[in-house]
Amino acid sequence: MEKILETMKETLESGGDVLLSRFGKFSVRNKKARRGRNHATGKDLTLEPRRVVTFRSSPVLRAKLNGNG
Repeated sequence: MEKILETMKETLESGGDVLLSRFGKFSVRNKKARRGRNHATGKDLTLEPRRVVTFRSSPVLRAKLNGNG
């Protein structure tokens, strides 16, 4: 299991997608810089551009979760 997770991490770090058949797809998305606010102090700030991992479930998994599978 550790080797599988390490391979997934390396693939995502290099910008690739990880597809798990009948489960879903992990992919990397670039987010632009944007304005934000510190909720504790109320001060405006700029959030730096960053990369985030997103997950999109497969139609098969979605159907099972909704009781249609």
